[in-house]
This record gives sequence, structure tokens and C-alpha cells, in this order.
Amino acid sequence: MTKVSMPIIGWVSEILGWMINVIYSGLELIGITNIGLSIILFTLVVYLLMTPLQIKQQKFSKLNAVMQPEIQKIQKKYQGKKDQDSMMKMQEETQAVYQKYGVSATGSCVQLAIQMPILFALYQVIQNIPAYVGSVYNVFNGVCTKILAIDGFTDIINKFITDNKMTRVRQVTENADSIVDFLYALSPSQWESLQKISQFSGFSDQISKTAGEIQKMQTFGVLNIADQPLSYIKTGSLILIIAALAIPLLSWATQMLNLKLMPQAATQNGNDGNNAMASSMKTMNTVMPLMSAFFCFTFPVGLGIYWIASSVVRSIQQLLINRHLDKMNIDDLVNENMRK
Repeated sequence: MTKVSMPIIGWVSEILGWMINVIYSGLELIGITNIGLSIILFTLVVYLLMTPLQIKQQKFSKLNAVMQPEIQKIQKKYQGKKDQDSMMKMQEETQAVYQKYGVSATGSCVQLAIQMPILFALYQVIQNIPAYVGSVYNVFNGVCTKILAIDGFTDIINKFITDNKMTRVRQVTENADSIVDFLYALSPSQWESLQKISQFSGFSDQISKTAGEIQKMQTFGVLNIADQPLSYIKTGSLILIIAALAIPLLSWATQMLNLKLMPQAATQNGNDGNNAMASSMKTMNTVMPLMSAFFCFTFPVGLGIYWIASSVVRSIQQLLINRHLDKMNIDDLVNENMRK
């Protein structure tokens, strides 16, 4: 993993990484070294900064709902006409509708184009905290140095990754960053297994100490953010099972709430294309939250916390945006667009 090197997403990740490092360092100053809490605050800050883009996107959605009957009327007028003149006239009349409401045909594409790299980068930063938060990275320095001094350590660790079916980490190389990626991805039980490797017996005490330090940082409530809810359900106590089940259930519930608050596009009953699209969207809106709940069982708790936090923030954000837009008159919104 390490830092993302992909153009644009990598650059955005650097900025977001700096932000979460500031948040974690700020909490550290007041004696709180908790990665889960840092993820929640980080998610809150990023989504708050994206609020203006959300408002612009949904202003377009509100105008689009008003424009659609006029656009559909034009489309019906030229339905079945494929000659060049008819196609040009349809395009001109459609463009006139957009001009009438003071919006671009590309609509919210610009806002989406800006938001997508941010959301991808946000996910990457949360997946690989040590690459961006110096205090977390430094926890692994001692064990990392010891492992690098062992002959054939790459074969030993890569066999460990295969045997333990670790999907969150790549095969390690002779590089300190890849070892840190591996160590950060370990669950509490896997830390115990690492100590039992004969080649690492000379510094098993240091492994145990590091495991204790990182687990303190990763503990959120009664759960460890590096562990999977499914592992708690299989072996945990009743309290741990309830807490583990709450992660996928809350992920599903908060995403459903967010979808319910999103403005729904109006459709015309007589338009088969629109009805098919509406049906497809309804199916997707039902399936996606269920899929996230399913993934939460086998993904680390930290990822589930991120999904829940982002859905809660988006829901509150959407509620406030809805109230703001409900107070806006369509004519005022058109006049605002025309002035811009």
C-alpha cells in the first residue's frame, strides 16, 4: 500500500494525509491516541469542506426536475427523426431550455469530477494510516528494524501472509514501508502468531510491546479496528458479538437513511425509459447498503466505522441542504444562475 502514487488521487491523498495527521497530532496533545476517533473527525472535516459542492450539485438536481418535462416534450417532438436537420433543431431547442434556467448541459458533472478524486483519496488514506500519520508509523520502527536484519525475512512474512489469508496487504519487499503496511494490517490474534515465528524469537518481547501500543491506538469502544466483525462473532463474548453486529447493521441503516434523504428525480408515468431508469435506481439503492453490510462482516472494523461516519455526516448534511433548498424559490434560483 504505502502512499498512493496515482496522479491526482495521489496529490489529493497528500493533502488529506496532512489533514488526518494534524487531527491525530491534535488529539495526541490532549492525551487521546485513538485512530478510530481520528477517522471519524477526519471524515467529518472532509465532508464539511465538500458541502459547497454538494449544494451546487443539488441546486442543479432541483432545477433539473423542473426542466425535465420541457426536455422530454422536445425529445417526444423529434422522436424517430434521425435526419441531421431534426437532430440539430432538437439540440438547439434543448440548449435553449438549459439557457432559460441558467444552467449548463453538463450540470453537476464538474462537481462530481471534483468530488470523486477526493472520495477515492479519502478511502486510500483511511486504508493506510501509517503512510500519512507519523506517530502511528513510528510505533513500528523498532520491530521493523529487527525484521529487516533477519535473513530471508521476505519469504518468512510472505508465507505468513499466505497462511493467514491476509487480503489487505501485498507481498512484502525488502523495504521498510512494505513491512509497516504488513504490521499495521495485523489483527490482535495475528500479532500473537507473529511472536511464535522461530526466526523472530530473539525480539518477541518487542513484538509484544509494539502489539500492545498499536492495539491501544486501534481500540474503539470494545472493538479493535484492525479486526473483522466476523471474528468477534465466532469467538467473542456476548458484548463483543453485539458490538460486532452493530457495525454492519449501522452501516446498512445509515446508508438507507442517507438515500431516503436524497432528493428523488421526478419521472413521467408514460415514459418507459424514465420508468426503467427509476426502477434500476431503486434496485441499486436497495442492493448497495445490503452489500456494504455484507462486506462489513469480513472487512476490518475501521472501514465499517468510516462507512458509518460518512453516512451519518452525509445524512445530517443532506438534511440541512434539503431545508436550505426547500426555502429557495425556483425563480430566485434561476436569477442567481443567470447573474453568475
